[in-house]
Amino acid sequence: MGVSRRGLLAAGLAALALPGCGDGEQTRTDPDRKVEVFSWWAGPGEKEGLEALVADFSRNNPGVEFGNAAVAGGAGTVAKSILATRLQNDDPPDSYQAHAGLELAADIEAGYVEDVRDLYQEQGWLDKLPTGLVQAITVDGAIYCVPVNIHRSNLMWYNPKILAGMQLTPPVSWADFLSQADVIAGRGLTPLSIGPAWTQKHLLENVLLGQLGAQTYAELWTGGTNWEGPAVLAALRLYTGVLARSDLAAPAWDWQPALDKVVAGTAAYNVMGDWADAYLRTKGLTFTEGYGVVASPGSDRVYNFLSDSFTLPRGAPHPGAARKWLVECGSVGGQDAFNPQKGSVPARTDTDRSKYTGYLAAAVAEWADDGTRVVGSLTHGVVANTAWSAAIDTALAAFVQDRDAAKFARAVAVSRT
Repeated sequence: MGVSRRGLLAAGLAALALPGCGDGEQTRTDPDRKVEVFSWWAGPGEKEGLEALVADFSRNNPGVEFGNAAVAGGAGTVAKSILATRLQNDDPPDSYQAHAGLELAADIEAGYVEDVRDLYQEQGWLDKLPTGLVQAITVDGAIYCVPVNIHRSNLMWYNPKILAGMQLTPPVSWADFLSQADVIAGRGLTPLSIGPAWTQKHLLENVLLGQLGAQTYAELWTGGTNWEGPAVLAALRLYTGVLARSDLAAPAWDWQPALDKVVAGTAAYNVMGDWADAYLRTKGLTFTEGYGVVASPGSDRVYNFLSDSFTLPRGAPHPGAARKWLVECGSVGGQDAFNPQKGSVPARTDTDRSKYTGYLAAAVAEWADDGTRVVGSLTHGVVANTAWSAAIDTALAAFVQDRDAAKFARAVAVSRT
């Protein structure tokens, strides 16, 4: 898609903007007095993190009005549809949220986002982020987003009192879970709560990870693992067994109410990312007492990561203010304000770890541990571009109904782009 006249004008204004886009008071000559930021952080746990980040931004940039364009909907499914329409209609916000990784590939190809590597050099970020993360967000030498955090996908949440009452401990393998499921169902509880389609995809990736192991799982996305091979087919059939022990027939409308079933004691387990920690804390629960968490079955010592990031769209109405927002997102103060509230860990390695307690203290340590194996999330944009991810969504919708593992594997394999 070509660049519009308005986009070229805005890009020119960005080039002429004053270079002082770091923390500090906005100069009187800066025309960018507002910034519209588009995200999907509208639910409990998410919005508190955004509010803390915005408060720090406002302290550092007095006089810049923050426009919150957050759109509710799990994992950004609703927001992404609205954003796509805006970008296609040459109506970009000043910055928008995206998962770091291949999720941005289509927007980069379409010319929707600007290279912000100069900000990395100006702010010294390249020395403050893990090399693997920088590699994941670099495309042909350019960087198109600023990561705010690191999340972990492969976690299983539970109610300690419920498990203690059944004399159970969290399963270490998916086979172990299936054995426990009979006991749990016999007590009149749901073994595993589930939500809408994206949470079913989230579960799928972590069943595959637990069954195949980190290396074979990682090679699913690079072509090194055969989707139609016996190991993958066996893992897919196991996934259908896990679904059969869930409340798929009456799924929750989003991840929060699915997790609420564990809190209420009507379900034993829920597989969700570590943003669940912030949500559970907003309900007044205490880690290890009101709720517990372990790596999803079979994935101990593996970090299935995703990263929320923000962009500078081409044609942003207020590019100077947008750059100030990106500087905030990449700063120590911004990440330390945001992440303890959001339930994630900072992308930077030089933040104040004393701010991270409970679950987050362990997460910070594990993310930084050289012995932790890091792989990327499918559901949350790291390992598959939007076209392939959408094709997987379509195939998965059929798979959860017909349970035909071979058909699903074939559809995923042939749709890889």
